[in-house]
Amino acid sequence: MPSPLTPSSGDTSDIRVGLAGFGPAGSFFHAPLIAATPGLRLSAVVTRDPGRAGRVRADHPGAEVVAAAEDLWDACDLVVIATPNRTHVPLAAEALKAGLPVVVDKPLAGAADEARDLVRLARDRGLMLTVFQNRRWDGDFLTLRRLLPELGEVRRFESRFERWRPVPKGGWREAGGPEDVGGTLFDLGSHLVDQALTLFGPVTHVYAEADVRRAGIRNDDDAFVALTHRSGTRSHLWMSAVAGLPGPRLRVLGSRAAYVKWGLDPQEERLRAGERPGPADFGHGEDPRDGWDVEPLDPRDTERRDGWGTEQRDSWGTEPPERWGTLGAEGDVRPVRTEPGAYQRFYEGVVACLRDGAPPPVPAEEAVAAIAVLEAARLSASLGQVVPLPAHGE
Repeated sequence: MPSPLTPSSGDTSDIRVGLAGFGPAGSFFHAPLIAATPGLRLSAVVTRDPGRAGRVRADHPGAEVVAAAEDLWDACDLVVIATPNRTHVPLAAEALKAGLPVVVDKPLAGAADEARDLVRLARDRGLMLTVFQNRRWDGDFLTLRRLLPELGEVRRFESRFERWRPVPKGGWREAGGPEDVGGTLFDLGSHLVDQALTLFGPVTHVYAEADVRRAGIRNDDDAFVALTHRSGTRSHLWMSAVAGLPGPRLRVLGSRAAYVKWGLDPQEERLRAGERPGPADFGHGEDPRDGWDVEPLDPRDTERRDGWGTEQRDSWGTEPPERWGTLGAEGDVRPVRTEPGAYQRFYEGVVACLRDGAPPPVPAEEAVAAIAVLEAARLSASLGQVVPLPAHGE
C-alpha cells in the first residue's frame, strides 16, 4: 500500500499536479478533470508546442508551462503522464525515482515485463502508481455492474469500441513503429480488455485477429479479441477505426437475461466540448474507487428528476432515455436507465489514496494483467492461433 502523501508544509493545501503532455489525452481528459477535482491543483504542464502552450495559459492560467518532464520533479507533488505511449515507462520510472507518486495514461506499458518493473519500483519506494483506465467509470459499464445479479451466469460478454475513420489522421498511433505501441489493439483494446478482466476475472486463453485496412498506415486499425475466462465466461471484443455502422456497445448474455446497449458514453464528447464535472457531481457514494454503489432511481419518482429522467444533481455523464439499454429475454424486455458516467471518480480516488492511504483507483497490478492479455493477443494475431495466457505471465 502506498504511503499517504503529506505536503511539505504539513497543512492540507491542494496537491500540486504536474502534467506531462498536453495532446488530446492531456488537454481533453486529464487537465479538465484535475482542475475540477477538489484537493488537486494543476501547477505545471510540459509541452514544447507553442499552440498547446497558449491553450494551457488560456484554459489553466494558474499552471506554469515547462519544456521538459524533469522540470516537474521539484514543482509538484504528483506527476500525471499523458505523453506518447513509448514514453510512459521511462517517464514513470524517472518520476518514481524522484520520489513522486504517478498517474499514467493507458496503456501503462507496451510489455507486461516493463509494467511489472514499474510496479516493483513503486512498491519499493512506497509510492502510488495508478493507471487512467477511465472507461471503468463509463455509464454503460457502471450499469452493467449493477445489473449482473439479474443476468444470472454470464456466458458471453460482447463489447465494442468501433469508429468510422476512413481517412487516416497520421501520427505515431497509425504510422509509428512497434516501439510506439500504437494501433487499435493497444489503444482501444486497453479499455476493452480492462473492462472484461474487471468484470469476469483472469483469462486462460486468447485468440485475436488484427488487420491494417487503410492505406498509408503501419499499425492495426481493425481488431478482434476472444478471451476465455477461468470463470467460464467468454469475452468477444471488437475495436475498429473502419466500422461504417458500429455494432452494439455492449451485448451481455446471461443464463436468466441479456443486456444490450448502443452508443458510446457521452463524457468524452462533453470533455472535448470544454465541459467539466461541476461541484455537485463530486463525492457521490462511499467508495471513490467505483461508481456502482449508486442506487437506481425509481422511475415513478418524478419530483427529483429532470427532463431526461435523471436526478438533477447527476447532470454530468447522464444519458437521455432514448439512449438507455434494454434488459430481459425474448418477449419480456424493458429499458434500463444508464447510470451517470463518472470519470471524476478516478481523480477523487487519487486524492483519497494520497491523503488517506486508500487503495489507488486502479491498482497498477491490474494494468499489468491487461497488458499480458494484449501481448498474448498480439502474438495470437501474428500466429493465427489460440495462445494460452499462463505462458506469458499474469
